[in-house]
This record gives sequence, C-alpha cells and structure tokens, in this order.
Amino acid sequence: MCKTLLPFRRNTLCLGIAASGLLLGGAAQAQPAAQEAIDTIVVTGSRSLERSILESPVPVDTFDAEDVRESGALAGELGEALATLVPSFNFLRQSNSGTSDHVRAGQLRGLSPDQMLVLVNGKRRHTSAVVNSETKIGRGTAAVDFNTLPLNAVHHVEVLRDGAGAQYGSDAIGGVVNLILDGESVRPQFNVGYGAHVTDFDAIDEKITDGQTLTLDGKAGLSLGGGGFLNAGFDVKRRNATDRAGFDTIPFFYPATPANLALKGKRNYAKGDPQVRDTNLWFNGEKPLGANILYAFGTLGSRDTEGATFFRYPDESRNVPAVYPQGYRPITLGENRDHGLTVGLSSRLGEWTTDTSATVGGNRFAYGAKNSLNASYGAASPTRFDSGEYLLDQLTVNADVQRATPYDTALGTVHVAAGAEYRKEKFRTRAGDDASWMAGPFSGDIGAQGAIGLTPADEAREAREVFSLYVSASDQVTDRLLLDTAARWEHYSDFGDELSGKAAVYFELAEGYGLRGALSNSLRAPALSQIGFSDRSTNFGDNRSLVNTVTLPVANPIALSLGAAALKPETAINQSIGLTAQPSSSVTVTLDAFQIDVDDRITLSDRLFGAPLVNFVQAQPGGAGIESVRFFTNAIDTQTRGIDLIVTHEAPLFDGDLNVTFGYSYAKTEIERITATPAQLRALDSSFALIGAEEINTIEESAPRQKSSLLTTWTRDRLTLVNRIHYFGSVVRVFNFGGGFEPRQRYGAETGVDIEGSYLIHPGVTFTLGVNNVFDNYADLSIADINFFGNLPHDVLSPIGESGRYIYSSVNMRF
Repeated sequence: MCKTLLPFRRNTLCLGIAASGLLLGGAAQAQPAAQEAIDTIVVTGSRSLERSILESPVPVDTFDAEDVRESGALAGELGEALATLVPSFNFLRQSNSGTSDHVRAGQLRGLSPDQMLVLVNGKRRHTSAVVNSETKIGRGTAAVDFNTLPLNAVHHVEVLRDGAGAQYGSDAIGGVVNLILDGESVRPQFNVGYGAHVTDFDAIDEKITDGQTLTLDGKAGLSLGGGGFLNAGFDVKRRNATDRAGFDTIPFFYPATPANLALKGKRNYAKGDPQVRDTNLWFNGEKPLGANILYAFGTLGSRDTEGATFFRYPDESRNVPAVYPQGYRPITLGENRDHGLTVGLSSRLGEWTTDTSATVGGNRFAYGAKNSLNASYGAASPTRFDSGEYLLDQLTVNADVQRATPYDTALGTVHVAAGAEYRKEKFRTRAGDDASWMAGPFSGDIGAQGAIGLTPADEAREAREVFSLYVSASDQVTDRLLLDTAARWEHYSDFGDELSGKAAVYFELAEGYGLRGALSNSLRAPALSQIGFSDRSTNFGDNRSLVNTVTLPVANPIALSLGAAALKPETAINQSIGLTAQPSSSVTVTLDAFQIDVDDRITLSDRLFGAPLVNFVQAQPGGAGIESVRFFTNAIDTQTRGIDLIVTHEAPLFDGDLNVTFGYSYAKTEIERITATPAQLRALDSSFALIGAEEINTIEESAPRQKSSLLTTWTRDRLTLVNRIHYFGSVVRVFNFGGGFEPRQRYGAETGVDIEGSYLIHPGVTFTLGVNNVFDNYADLSIADINFFGNLPHDVLSPIGESGRYIYSSVNMRF
C-alpha cells in the first residue's frame, strides 16, 4: 500500500505506521498548550513564553473543539468553521473557476491566502500544489488547503492576527493559524450527519433541493501509560453539487442557428458548489521514553471533485455536432491527494528543554475533464481527458531550545528561546494526455474543452532549500510591563539572505485593563509553484467572447518578450496597537488597530488579449492557439489598515448558561504603487496595463471590508441552543471586456442568520438539528453586463454564498 502514495511521499504512510508502532511500543510529544486551560493560555505568537489571551502583546483568538463543532460548518469543513468563528477570516466558494472549484483558500485580514501561515501542532503545514489562477479572491495563490485537515482532529485552534515572520519565517505576513490536534487519550466517538440546501431560488422562480451532504467521522484513543497516548480518527464527506444558473438568452457572438436558438430560455449552464467525495485520516500521539518524549502526528487525505464550466453550443467552433448534437457542458475533474507526517523528540537538558523534529508533507493535484472533447479531433475525439498534474513536496527539520527557567536580570525576568530550521521544497508538473492539448486534423478549437491540458513545454521542475536561525526573548520587565522580541535570519538557495525582526509590548494600565502594541517586518518568498506554474483556461476576451488564456511562467520566452521579470520576495511592515479589558469576571474586550504595508506584492498581471497580442504571440515558438496571456509580477505595493473588535460575555440565564461573542473586523487594502507597463506591451497596444482594472479590483474591493458576527450559545442540562448572526459588507466586481468596456457592480451588504439545537437524548448520544441562512438570503442579482446573458444571476463574491438555505442534522455518539 505504501507504494501507491506519491513522492517524498511514497514513504509517508510507511513512516506514519512506523511512528505509530514506536508510540505503541513505548514512545510523546511536547504539546504543553494542549494540556493547559485553552480558553486562557496560548502559545502562538511567542516562541519563549506562554501567556493568557488578555495579556498577550499581540491579538490571538482561541477556539476549542466545542466551538468548532457548534460553528455549523457546511459539510464539516474546517475552513467554514474558521470563517464563522473568526471575523477577519474569509473562506469563499467559487464556481466556474477552474481549479478553484476544487481547492478553496482562506483569507485573513483581507490579504492574499498565501500571506497567512498555517501550523499543525506548531509545525509548518505544506500548501496545495496548484495555483488558483481563476479564483477572484486570492487569484494567483497556492495556499494551504484547509479541507485536507479533518474537523474532528482539532482539540483547539489559535489564530494569531499579526505579522510573525521573525518567529515562524516566510508567509506569516497577515497572521498564523495554529491547529492543535487532540491530545491525551480520547474516548471513542462517532458522528453521522446529513443536510441539503432547500431554497426558493427567485432568479428563476423555482424551489430547489440539492447539495445533499452526508458526513461520517469518528475517533478513538489509547492510553500508553506514563502520560502517553495514541489518538486516531477519520472523516468521510459525500456532497452533491448545487446549481444556481439562470435562463440562457444565448450570447450574441455565437451563430444564430436553429440548433443554438432552440436552447434559449433553458438552464444550459451550472453554477454552484462542486460534487465532493472526500476521505481524511489522522493520528496524534506521544510517549515518554525515560527523560525524553517521542511524539508523532500525521494526516492523509483523498478528495475527488467535479466542477462546473461554461456551456458549449451546438453550432460553434468548440463543438462537434456529430458528438454533441445539442451542445454540451464540460465537467472539470479534480483528484487531490494530500499527506503530512511529523516525528519528533523533546528532551530536558539541565535548564533547557529541546525539541527536534522532521516533517514531510506533500500534495498532488491531477486535473481533467469529462463530458468534453477536443474539437480539432472531430468525431474521433475522446470525451474524457487527463489534463495534467501538479506535485509539491516539502521537508522541514526543526531544532528548538527553550530555557525552562527564566533568567533574573536587572532588566527583568527573561525567558529565552532559539532554534534552527531547514526546509526543502520541490514543485513539478506533468503534461496532460496528448488529446488534451494537441491539435488534430480539423479546424475546431484545440485542446480539452473545460480543462485544456498542459503541454510538454509547460512542464516545470523547481526546487529550493531554506536554512534559518531565530532567537526570541520575553522580558517581564515589571509586574505590569512585558516586552517580547524576536529576530530571524533566513537563507534561500534562490534568493539569498533575508532578515526579519519583531518587538511587542504589553502594559497593564490597571487591574483587568491593558495596552499592547507590536512592530515587525516579515517576508514571503515566491512559491515555487508561482515561479514554475503554467495553465491553460478559457476566459473572457473582447466584448465577453471566450478566448484561450495561458498563464506563462516568468522565465518563459514569450513572457520575457512581453516584459516579465524574475520574481523576488514580498516584504512587509506590520504595526499594531490594541486595548484589552476585563471589566468584570464575565466580560472580556479586545480592540486592535493595525497597518500592514507590503512592498513588491506578487500578483498575476491582467489578462492581456486583443488582435495585436494574438498576432505577436502566435508568431512566437510555442504560441500556436494562444489568444490571451498573463504572468506573475512584483508590480504593486499595498497598504492594509483595519481594526478588530472581540467582546465576550458569560452569564446565567433561565437556569442555564449563556455565552455571547461579538466580533467585528474592518480591513481596507489600497494599492500604493503600480509598476509602469513594460515598453514591450505598450509597443503592441498603448492601452495595455500590466495591472489593470480587474486586478486592481481583486486587490482592493473584491473582499468585504467589513464583517461581523454575533454568536450566542445557551446550555441547560441536556439542551444546547445556538444562534449565529453574520454581517458581510459590500463587495465590488469589475470585468475587463476590452475596448474600454469595464462593467462595474457593487453588491450590497448582506446578513445571514443560523440556528441550531442539540439535545442529549441518551447518555453519550446527542441529536442536533440546524439551519444555516434561515431566511434564505442571496446576494444582489448581477446586472446584465455581468450575468453573462442571464446564465450567472449571482456573483460568487459575497460571503453569504449563492446556494441559499441549508438544513442539517447529526447524531453524535460518545462511548
């Protein structure tokens, strides 16, 4: 079975089995935070000292397993749970968006998904292998796939809302999400759930029931003696697709033939969530070995998905009527295989504790299409294609030391930590099958419709090594003043040396009231996938016509001839100041303001299309069939400013316990600088812009600047009632259809209400019934210039979603 796993990868399951065997034989893991009172103690944000949430110099949110379970996360997705619990976290759903239908990314404080670092038990998590080039939020990023992390594995989550490059290295510009897995021995428990969208879809005046979702998960643990444990679990998801397409008025640029016009007024397109078949496994364990502790944890995931694409009409160049006489809609296929494994040893050496570990992780994403064809092959075309494969591997070795007892100095009580890290990353791609990209003997469009394949010339192989050293100190200067400092040096085999540092302070103004602030610099090296990535997709061209678009690596000769340049790291300066308060034993308040300045931000260029570009590109070697291009750049500097407010309240009510949490987040990003359009592009067309209307919109206005939530839980005896109210600010969509035609629409603010009730029907057996989006709210209808001839009535931008009301139930059994 080990041979079926892919790279670094091949041995991951074998290593996991071996690690489990060592644990069972007498082996433990240094996860002190998991054993502490997690509602008050956090470790994320400082390498040298644990502290309470209210006394932390930087804002950190914590959520335990019960919070995560009561989030009502759609289909049991961890990313959905975080979006519910953390006001500054977004987790949008895409449709008709290429690989983004299959891999979703989270977003913190309005920044890009790859500007947020994800840790599991404090160890760096690998990202997805694929770059989401067609998504709106986070376009051009390769982020951590939260849906590869099982919800039932989480003991608690810590979300650091501040820059942390000095502590954790690259990517921690917007913050850090640290997932702590179940520690100690857990009792066996199983959960089965079922739900579906039941909605009145006003855009077509129909009642729809779809998105049927079945979830099954379970976990159990063994006590290994001496404080050791081994926990393991699984989760399985089966979700049907949703469809919120409108009635087709037939695009004017397709021939007005009888066969095409016969489809007018029908629902030819699909728009909504993909079909998902998902299985994840996990384990976490530790065991004392004399004075040492051996620990190990890992995840293994498999997800197959089917996404939506645009309809192909009977009489057009992308169809062969002999194959599809009534037209067809290709279905994109995503095959996602993911793994991660950490093995480590913690020890005590005199006054110091040490922790050494090795982490291997990887992701393979295979892309394809069915119900498709390559029109240039004529009636002999296949209808199912393998369009290529993206593979990422990461090896991380850490060695950390921490002073077990602080130094008493004239400047205060000083806690010290230091460490070293070695990381090796590999990225590569594989071409699709010949029919997915090759030109056939006929004149129709070339390549697999819906998922044009990678060509052998598109194949990439990139690698880098990173070595880093860090030191961290927490100085309790007085009983009321705490000073945190950290510094990190990193050496990249492809970018050279980088330095980052941080200083943070907490001052107790009075009992229960504190002032905090931080100043730091961070960086994010270009992902290897951004350096070597290439893909081919169908996108909008002149006047909403559809054209074949290619994302070119920056080293590609065509990209270089258009002015592309080698990528360099992003650099960021984070500033924050905040107040914490506990005016009574039942009320806590935190208010934090922040500013994040990012220079040389990595983003995709605008899609470049039009006759001058087509003529130039198709005359170049490898340019055949290309109608539009884009490539990565460091073309912009941005500034993000905002505030985060969190208020919690606990009180007895009606012989029960009431818990209320209010959260509010505001984040506004503005572009401060745009690199001038290269002379090569201006020579082709003076109207070309390296960063134009669509990318400016992506950065500045596509995510809601405001988001708030009111989460209320009331518990009495066997009954628990939950109410969630979410507010999402307005968002703006801009398209560039060429010739100055750039339609713009603001989608208004939206509010969603969820309710949930749980009842302990028998000792160890709990039944839950809930409704998300009780009032079946949808975002504003798109204007005619944006809804693509009536087919796409709602945009994906609003976090309220586009699938409507969702009703769900579950039974949880604990033994």
